[in-house]
Amino acid sequence: MKRAAHIIMYIHLSNSYLRTKLKVIIFVIALLFPITACKKHAVDAVREKVLEVEGKFLYLDQVQEVLPPNINAADSAKIAQSFIRKWVTDVLLYENAERNITNKTEIDALVADYRKTLIIHQYQQKMIEQRVPKEPSEEGIKAFYDQYKAQLSLKENVIQGILLILPANAPQKANVRNWVQSGTTKALESIEKYSMQHAISYEYYGDKWVSFSEILKKTPLQLENQTSYLSGRRFVEVNDSTRSYFLGIQASKLIGQTEPYEMAKPKIIALITNKLKADFISKFEDEIYNDAIKNETVTFFKQVK
Repeated sequence: MKRAAHIIMYIHLSNSYLRTKLKVIIFVIALLFPITACKKHAVDAVREKVLEVEGKFLYLDQVQEVLPPNINAADSAKIAQSFIRKWVTDVLLYENAERNITNKTEIDALVADYRKTLIIHQYQQKMIEQRVPKEPSEEGIKAFYDQYKAQLSLKENVIQGILLILPANAPQKANVRNWVQSGTTKALESIEKYSMQHAISYEYYGDKWVSFSEILKKTPLQLENQTSYLSGRRFVEVNDSTRSYFLGIQASKLIGQTEPYEMAKPKIIALITNKLKADFISKFEDEIYNDAIKNETVTFFKQVK
């Protein structure tokens, strides 16, 4: 790589607290050779400097890390320029804050408290990964579902079934109608074969629950009362000027009814897992405290009432 030209650049700061000119020594790599051409990171004993401000150095490998791969020279220069400006501004802001902030003791205390909290959190997470099951058992999930069914009520209507959308002039619509209404394994096989040649789209929801509102968005059907319309219905056919929509409903659950187990399962897993984690942390903290008391690691000087 060509050696970078050394130039001295003066940055004029418009901020009221930084109106003096700062002398910043910059090695302008992009002027003579695109930064993207320098793919290696600094592994030598001496890292290549890009600039210096307030005694802080920005190195070439730091700039290279923010550049996406396979970027052209123009975009590379823009990104590098923006990064350098932000880096310099951050340094200047920090140094000026250091000189003007008076409550450093309070800040140091906050930083120390945050560091302690962060370290404790990381340690707790490590212990959780080692000792808490990643997912509760199927028996535990089902037991939770059975116990709290009354609280697992649906907030929207859901269905299982199929949605087939055809061009308005599609052939064999009578057969399609019978297949969708039937919903048998043989009928589904016929639909799949037919849809490969004639369908605009074919979506199968027979093995999962989906929002009826989301299905309706794919059709021209407008309903004032979904629950009333859906109750007991097993087939819907609607047409517009260009398409025909066939909805077969194999099963439905209405607002207020118990949420199907398959839908509730992910939420139950999250609830059980979070409780297991919370219980573990609480028990772990109690054990640490009780062991410290037992081993006389803690020395009490006064009884506080």
